[in-house]
Amino acid sequence: EKMDKLERRIIQFKIEREALGKESDSASKKRLEILQDDIAELELEYSELEEIWKSEKAAVQGTQHIKESLDQARKDLETAQRAGDLGRMSELQYGRIPELEKQLDMASQAEMIDQDDQPKLLRNRVTEEEVAEVVAKWTGIPVAKMLEGENDKLLRLEEQLHERVVGQEEAVTVVANAIRRSRAGLSDPRRPNGSFLFLGPTGVGKTELTKALAGFLFDTEESMVRLDMSEFMEKHAVARLIGAPPGYVGYEEGGYLTEAVRRKPYSVILLDEVEKAHPDVFNILLQVLDDGRLTDGHGRTVDFRNTVIIMTSNLGSQRIQELSMRSTSKQTGSQSTAEAEADYQLMKSEVMDVVSQHFRPEFINRIDDVVVFHPLGKEAIHQIAKIQMQDLRTRLYERELDMSISSAAMDQISEAGFDPIYGARPLKRAIQQTLENPLAQEILAGHFMPGDMIEVDVIPDDPQGRMSFKKGKQ
Repeated sequence: EKMDKLERRIIQFKIEREALGKESDSASKKRLEILQDDIAELELEYSELEEIWKSEKAAVQGTQHIKESLDQARKDLETAQRAGDLGRMSELQYGRIPELEKQLDMASQAEMIDQDDQPKLLRNRVTEEEVAEVVAKWTGIPVAKMLEGENDKLLRLEEQLHERVVGQEEAVTVVANAIRRSRAGLSDPRRPNGSFLFLGPTGVGKTELTKALAGFLFDTEESMVRLDMSEFMEKHAVARLIGAPPGYVGYEEGGYLTEAVRRKPYSVILLDEVEKAHPDVFNILLQVLDDGRLTDGHGRTVDFRNTVIIMTSNLGSQRIQELSMRSTSKQTGSQSTAEAEADYQLMKSEVMDVVSQHFRPEFINRIDDVVVFHPLGKEAIHQIAKIQMQDLRTRLYERELDMSISSAAMDQISEAGFDPIYGARPLKRAIQQTLENPLAQEILAGHFMPGDMIEVDVIPDDPQGRMSFKKGKQ
């Protein structure tokens, strides 16, 4: 597989080399020189691997010869037993066969690991990881989920979630505890692994926590099934969740919810803006939350016991905005922890009053936890800005570029992206306008080439708050 990837990359680089050979500008010529060096380096690496592969192939053939000799010796032993040849039996059973078995064991170990304790390119046996990888492709169950110790994984759940979700300690702790209860066997095994209702203002991390949970539990954000419940406001749209009954239009397509979970039984289900759904939708959700299963339009039972169900809602958002604005206007410097907690408890109480008026008690009672998210302060926005910068650096790495940003530039971006009402959403626009847009122009103009370090800083006394970009040392 490693040789195959190298060969494909060499072919891609050669195609790019042919295209660049037709260009005459200086940037293309410089890129062509770099490309030639990359191709030469990859071809050298490929030739070295090819030599290793040939030698390993010869070793595997030697192992196969030992196996054939061992099989023949065992057949000869059976023949000697039938003929009553005690001398031949003794020679084979206590001499020839043990010696061949010892040689085979040593050869097999040498095949799996080379002198530097690195896996071999060519092997005649499969490993636990390879079996898990094949099973993962068939079943949709992540490889790491089958191999990694479940206890170790769950004990560090908060630590991993906090790497992406900032300022929501209570929400992260509640989610982690519910997941651990389920995995420890303390929750009802007939129900989903966890069910949550996320409440709070926009842009505080409700969806981000869902994505982070999907990535942690199932190793990929693609394990998240997202449904916008505003599409299910009408009574007739409810059937789209589980599929139309026989004889109706859309019967063959299956349901949005049931089909997604049937194909990916290990997933996180996000029901966005659940308060907008038709009341009949909640009858379906009650069955999922209570029994952990649904029957679709084809009569198939879909198992939800390995899913985590997360619903988000904007109920009480107007009151949240009013309280956030009042809290911001009260503080000239920084708000004390006690005052912030009092404001949060007031907001939580009023939001829960709105929620209890909108949802039926039996629905709320079947949810593991109702979580009200904190409004984000300036410090949290600054932390999120750092995470966004790291994501930008990762994208630049793909273009073989690196970036460093000054603390002054980071402070300016954080200040521009702070809004007590809209949370972290304005931060993304601030990064695009003040950093990504001018940086894209600099890269396209050829001012930065692969291998360069981009140093970002603020332009002193600039009324528009623009950034400066210059080459730095790696």
